Amino acid sequence: MAQTTKEKVLRTLDKGEDSDRLSKAFDTFIMVLILLNVVAVIIETVESIHDRYDLWFDYFEIFSVVIFSLEYLVRLWACTAKEKYRHPVWGRLRYMISTEAIIDLLAILPFYLPILIGHSDGRMIRVLRLLRLFRLFKLGRYSFAFTLITDVLKKRKEELVVTLTLLIVLLIFASTFMFYIENEANPESFKSIPQTMWWGVATLTTVGYGDVYPITPLGKLLGAVIAILGVGLFALPAGIIAAGFESELSKKKKKKDKDD
Repeated sequence: MAQTTKEKVLRTLDKGEDSDRLSKAFDTFIMVLILLNVVAVIIETVESIHDRYDLWFDYFEIFSVVIFSLEYLVRLWACTAKEKYRHPVWGRLRYMISTEAIIDLLAILPFYLPILIGHSDGRMIRVLRLLRLFRLFKLGRYSFAFTLITDVLKKRKEELVVTLTLLIVLLIFASTFMFYIENEANPESFKSIPQTMWWGVATLTTVGYGDVYPITPLGKLLGAVIAILGVGLFALPAGIIAAGFESELSKKKKKKDKDD
């Protein structure tokens, strides 16, 4: 009976099917609460709003932490209903180091840390408040869009790693060559290879901030070549991810048609 109760609880807490109204309602409630938390983190940085509604921000934070803490504890209690977490002790410990459980813990930890360590330093508290943005990652458990993004990144990680490696190699070569070309003529902008990498990133991404730029003819030629190569290389990850989305959406559509 206890095991059946845990399974029902997990079905309610996890992303629900369209037919499961209770689970869908819980999903909607949690997603709205997460988004409101993110909005609160953003707008409370406006000093006039924070000073006027400081107490309400505190109340909302306490309410949110209570909900997220209860969710974490209930999941920890019910996780033994799953086969891989079956053992009452080691199973729960294994669950606690899973990615989803760590995200859930990070969502509430910024509230409890100042209390546990008794730290009242203003900078420390600001950093911990910023960590509340980790609550946004909780959406991955309830949102189809977040789940889809995660699936695509997991399945296309090899192609993305190869593309990232190519970009890093090109950045190193471009920055090294540009340093030796421009250092003598423009030592303030190109003092070292690591500093030149800032120019390399801005050029490869075609952002071109204009704060650092070559002045020699050879440096300008190299800059133009790197900018052109950057356009092509940075289009690769976009193409890989787009193909991944198309593939996943096609699979889900076929599965839905088959189920219907």
